[in-house]
Parts: sequence; C-alpha cells; structure tokens
Amino acid sequence: MAEAKLNKKLIATQAGLVTVHNYDETTREYLSSCVEYLAVGVGIPAKSCIEQPGDKKAGMVICRKPDDSAWQYLPDYRGRTVYDTETGNPVEITMPGEYPAGTTTAAPATRFDVWSGSEWVTDSAARQAAAVKEAEQTKSSLRSYANGFINEQQWPSRLALGRLSEEEKAAFNAWLDYLDALESIDTSSAPEISWPAQPVE
Repeated sequence: MAEAKLNKKLIATQAGLVTVHNYDETTREYLSSCVEYLAVGVGIPAKSCIEQPGDKKAGMVICRKPDDSAWQYLPDYRGRTVYDTETGNPVEITMPGEYPAGTTTAAPATRFDVWSGSEWVTDSAARQAAAVKEAEQTKSSLRSYANGFINEQQWPSRLALGRLSEEEKAAFNAWLDYLDALESIDTSSAPEISWPAQPVE
C-alpha cells in the first residue's frame, strides 16, 4: 500500500500508511511506534508524531517537547527521593526531568536542620527550645501523676485524721520527696536531665 502524504498540519492529502511514534499524555515519554492507515482528510492519532525518536541512553528518557516540536532527552530520576530545602520534607520524583527547584538529594539529619544554600545545618537554638518544651511537658505530666496517685490513696485527709499507718506515712513521704525532686529539676538544661526515680506504688 502507498505511503500517506501529509500536509503541514499532519493531515493526509493522499491516503496511505504512515509510521507514527506514540508518547505518554502526562510524562510525554516515548511509548511505542506503529503503522497507521490514514484516509484523505484524516490526521495522525493524538499524542503521536512522525519524527522518529533517538536511541535509548542510560539514565535518560526520550520525551516529546511541550510544544511538540521535537524529541528531547531528559534525566530519569523517577522513584528517587529528594528533600525540600524550605521544609526538609521528602519529595518523591514522579516525572522525567531535572530535580525540582528548591530540593536537594541530601537528607536533613534532624528535624531542626535548615538549608544553608549548600548543606543542612542544625539550628541548635531551635533544638534546645524543643528539648526544653518537651522536658517541661514531661515534668508536668510526672507531677500530675504523682499528685493524682497521692489523692487516690487519700493520704492527706487520712493523715489529718491520724489514720495513716507507719508504712503508709513512709510511702506518703516518699511520694512527697519525689514531688520535691521533680520541682528542683531545671528544664533549661534539657536534654541533659536525670529524672528522679518514681517510688514503688
């Protein structure tokens, strides 16, 4: 069968066969080639062209340019993870092409790292502030638990009524000593804090 003749708009002016090269609608990467029959007045299928793509290259993918003017080679980093230099959040590469702007392949070492322009640098002040806040929350939680346990045993009211045994008095005092030890903790020294041992319940 004769070869189709196409005009500048890739519409057949003479019926026949034409080899077309198909590409993905989203990534625009080359998918396959096939022979199509075109009747007069019919154009080539959508997402295809008649220019033959080049040979495969390692680490690259052949894609159609956005303006559909030619094929181009793009790096293929799909499946790799890069990191947003503003947030440090991971970003998975899903499209062919260079790494997205504002990303780096280096992972931040801590959640307090900030991008210096060439590397991650830990913000020591932010890390210290977070450690202090966590220590304050821990201190408050331990204090609340201790007070709750003491009140659950009704030691204060029973002591006022003279109804605590010597063993109970000793336990009550141990918990009071524990509360005093908690109060003496300086949370500004976080994370280097030695928390007092909780008395045996």
